[in-house]
Amino acid sequence: MDEHKAKILEVCNNICKNTLMETLDISYVDVGENFLIAKMPVSPKVHQPDGVLHGGASVALAESVGSAASYVFLDGQEFFVRGIEISANHVRSVKEGYVYAKASIIHKGRTTQLWEIKISNEEGDLISNCKLTTIALPRK
Repeated sequence: MDEHKAKILEVCNNICKNTLMETLDISYVDVGENFLIAKMPVSPKVHQPDGVLHGGASVALAESVGSAASYVFLDGQEFFVRGIEISANHVRSVKEGYVYAKASIIHKGRTTQLWEIKISNEEGDLISNCKLTTIALPRK
């Protein structure tokens, strides 16, 4: 892994201390020219009562990686990034292992950004397809 990529992932993982991302054990594992990938373990901590991944945990993963991607691909030193709308379609359940969320940019405007976040299991099967709109607000 090149030094620049490693630094981006280090920053993303370090800002998760004492947050929901740490509670859910979300970690950032890969970054490219227009995407960011995070993973989350699927365990009873993120299950719904019948023993499968809770849709809310999937949405938290999606918003986390999409917002982090906005921070990475915009100038996070100049802007606050906030999620303003998220939608999710859950298409498959998962009981254990890891899920991976890949945030890819659909629209990169000066103020708003639109992200597609595909969540898949370890075999690459689609678990959820999410769309996130973020807004970049000047830090002033």
